Amino acid sequence: MPSTDLIKQPPADVPASAKPVVLEFPDNRLLVDLCGAYDAHLAAIEKALEVQIVRRGNHLSILGEADVAAQAGKALGTLYARLEGGRTVELADVESLLRMSGTDFDQPAGTGAQLDRPLGETIEIQTRKKLVEPRTEAQKAYVKSLFDNELAFGIGPAGTGKTYLAVAVGVSLFIGGHVDKIILSRPAVEAGEKLGYLPGDMKDKVDPYMQPLYDALNDFLPGKQLARLLEERHIEIAPLAFMRGRTLSNAYVVLDEAQNATTMQMKMFLTRLGKNSRMVITGDRTQIDLPRGVTSGLADAERLLSGIPKISFNYFTSKDVVRHPLVAAIIEAYEADKPAG
Repeated sequence: MPSTDLIKQPPADVPASAKPVVLEFPDNRLLVDLCGAYDAHLAAIEKALEVQIVRRGNHLSILGEADVAAQAGKALGTLYARLEGGRTVELADVESLLRMSGTDFDQPAGTGAQLDRPLGETIEIQTRKKLVEPRTEAQKAYVKSLFDNELAFGIGPAGTGKTYLAVAVGVSLFIGGHVDKIILSRPAVEAGEKLGYLPGDMKDKVDPYMQPLYDALNDFLPGKQLARLLEERHIEIAPLAFMRGRTLSNAYVVLDEAQNATTMQMKMFLTRLGKNSRMVITGDRTQIDLPRGVTSGLADAERLLSGIPKISFNYFTSKDVVRHPLVAAIIEAYEADKPAG
């Protein structure tokens, strides 16, 4: 239901500057989900837009500057339409919508580019444990490119879902029979610390570097099934160095933290692409842990391959962060502190 259908007109004798935006919601159960536990969703909108939202029965009254109150009304209408469509609304969805639309809140009512539609086209990724839904427009474009292209790059800051969504798509393609195996790889580079020699066999030594990939897989596959697939090598998790000499056919292949691959490693990895395979490269250009003077293979690949058809490059910003909202603020603070040029 469009948000305008929810708006009730205030009495005509109330001054325009004092007229609240009043929304009426026909389904009180959905309204409870819209407001969130202890009205947490309403509180997030109030804080972000500097409005006051008063709840009475199945009505929400939004008090504030007319144009900003109207934008808050559009946000609530968009989220309510999501609930009517049988989907959930979590605090992360509210914060994501507010971040995506932030540049529109200083415009006259009715001009917001994002709030006029219900979070854009619905894209869902089916895994064994849950349905995964990209939350921002950049994430939706990224997921679409993962399904549409044999080679895709996801470049952006931490917390934007680059690896998580890539692994989710891989699991979806695997359980759908489109690929025979999933191969996940990372450069085994320490993040600014010298950890020394690690005990155990080869698996014990490299697993700490690969843990984020295990974490993602555990979100999408039941524990026993994941253990069996790893044992039968239908899913492989290995350092980048172990890719040399292989031809990866009928596989979904992810290279994570690609900013820490050297130029030669990146070339080696990209040329592993085999028949009926898909490859995803993810990385963050601001978190390079290579020794000083060593060029990042991700930067070279971006420079050399950006003009080749059927290779997609997808970029994320702090507005696409889906972790704690402070992560977006931290990223923006570091970006602002970069020296000019």
